[in-house]
Amino acid sequence: MKIAVLFGGTSEERDVSIASAAQIIPALRALGHEVLAVDTATGRLAGPAEQRLLTSGVGPQPPSGSALAGMKRGAPALAAETADMRDVDVVFLALHGGAGEDGRIQAVLDLAGLPYTGSNHIASATAMDKDLSKRLFRAAGVPTADWRMAPVSAEEISGSLGWPVVVKPNKQGSTVGLSVVRSPDAFPAALALARRYDDEVMVERFIPGRELTVGVLEGRALPVGEIITPGEVFDYQAKYQSGGAREIFPADLPEDVAARVQELAVRAHAALKLGAYSRIDFRLDPQGAAWCLEANSLPGMTAASLLPQAARAAGIGFSELVERICKAGLRGSKANQ
Repeated sequence: MKIAVLFGGTSEERDVSIASAAQIIPALRALGHEVLAVDTATGRLAGPAEQRLLTSGVGPQPPSGSALAGMKRGAPALAAETADMRDVDVVFLALHGGAGEDGRIQAVLDLAGLPYTGSNHIASATAMDKDLSKRLFRAAGVPTADWRMAPVSAEEISGSLGWPVVVKPNKQGSTVGLSVVRSPDAFPAALALARRYDDEVMVERFIPGRELTVGVLEGRALPVGEIITPGEVFDYQAKYQSGGAREIFPADLPEDVAARVQELAVRAHAALKLGAYSRIDFRLDPQGAAWCLEANSLPGMTAASLLPQAARAAGIGFSELVERICKAGLRGSKANQ
């Protein structure tokens, strides 16, 4: 197949997307596919330029706002890139956050008639919107923590959610802009931080306990994973820096608990009408109840990312995983014709 891999972009998760592409592109080429590497912020790459970018790694912090703003000003129109990609068989979306994961690029590809991996533009937008996702989780019987959307006062939080709470941008990934707030005096600063990344801010009841994650591939749940972090949350540094977290696949859970979390993951995936794959994150509280945190419509795809680790625990290697994702993108396109 001829496959265009879209990655990079101008979201705060740009570095993570590049790291995903750095694994996906060689894996697809090793399978015999012709691969075009396309950074949606700078255009199609080849030779040394591709090599330099794909070996850059993930820094301890997301790219700065000023750096991303400069990229946005110079970014080529995606329409020009889609014209260059018209003869590809499928577009592999290795984008995370922003326009790459919120449905906008998916809508452009739909208009261009190009098959792509992941979820359609409506499901992608729904998964990115945490407030809307949680409403749909509850409608589907998937437990999720109580929440409020700003503006909300510290007095209202004390009376409804209680402390501590999690304050986070409504449409962001990789815990960018997220804070755990334990008292009213820290609340204004947490709101200001979250608003740097999104005009909409969610305030959510903090669920103590174990961090679990479940990959969903072609309608079936992969083995449950557990993330053990040095802090209270699985933050940006813990996710992407060496030694930041310990990830266990499969998680050490009683069979009935693991089966319950897997069932909830498939139900959450279906509630958002997600595509061939996703990753659903949970907290398991001290009483053994599972609470859905969010859905990731384009989860990280480095060899060490959570979805590939879950697939490996199910006996699915990285090359097989990316091949199945590509074929599912082709099937989805044909089904919609």
